[in-house]
Amino acid sequence: MITLQSIQLRIAEVISQSGMTQKAIAEKLNIRQQTIQQYVSGRAMPSLETLANLCKLLDVDANYILCQ
Repeated sequence: MITLQSIQLRIAEVISQSGMTQKAIAEKLNIRQQTIQQYVSGRAMPSLETLANLCKLLDVDANYILCQ
């Protein structure tokens, strides 16, 4: 079963394994670093547009993030 928590865990995983700093990711996505911190901690979820851009930036299949 796909849960919000499992999606948040995958987002945190790909961000931490990316080798990029949260600041660098935020700058490339044109969002605040605090927003990335919220994604990693599970306090917030990216919009669909931001999720798509994050997947493209980190070269990750969105299906992996969405646990499919």
